[in-house]
Amino acid sequence: MPIIKIDNKDYDSDSLSTEAKQQLQMLSITEQEINRLQAQLAIAQTARISYANALKSALPVGDTIKFS
Repeated sequence: MPIIKIDNKDYDSDSLSTEAKQQLQMLSITEQEINRLQAQLAIAQTARISYANALKSALPVGDTIKFS
């Protein structure tokens, strides 16, 4: 019987109602999706930096570029 903590209160997950178990499952799935999206964002940000650096090296010497 796994114990879960919500708002500093412990709950025996086996004793939760069916609805509470479903909500807990959806919360878990949502957390996993947020983590997946954060990883994708990190990949995209890394790629952006790489493309910006490649662009800078492709520009004629003396030109500048600013990204916000």
